[in-house]
Amino acid sequence: MPAFDDITHVIQLAIAPVFLLTAIAGFINALLGRLARAIDRRRALEELLPAYEGETRSDMEFELKLLARRIRLILWSIGLAVLSALLVCLLIGVAFVGAYVGAYVATLSQGVALLFIGAILALTFCLLLFFREVTLAAQAVQHNIRARRGA
Repeated sequence: MPAFDDITHVIQLAIAPVFLLTAIAGFINALLGRLARAIDRRRALEELLPAYEGETRSDMEFELKLLARRIRLILWSIGLAVLSALLVCLLIGVAFVGAYVGAYVATLSQGVALLFIGAILALTFCLLLFFREVTLAAQAVQHNIRARRGA
């Protein structure tokens, strides 16, 4: 049986990953909001598209393509954020198993390190995809401004 001090120490060490989980949850929430808005905009454009022809229609089709790319990027970003959160949960679980089994076995501490590295890598790629999606959203706005000005 592990000593009370060992478990207390593991709980203290688990606080940082719990904060990371909170941050990931907030980020997933923001991504879901962006996804909902992109889907709503896509549905609205698809309903309006048959009524237009010419340059306006081609502008709408361009925006639909951008929205499809944005939606795909957001979905991948959400997937990576969820993967990151799952890896953090496993990290916390492995840390507690290590405390329960006894002293930190080399394999378990390596496992904790690998899980943390995996979680951070998944979160990094999630953020890169998010940045790309925001860039595409900004491009769509710029395209709409130019289209309205007739440039």
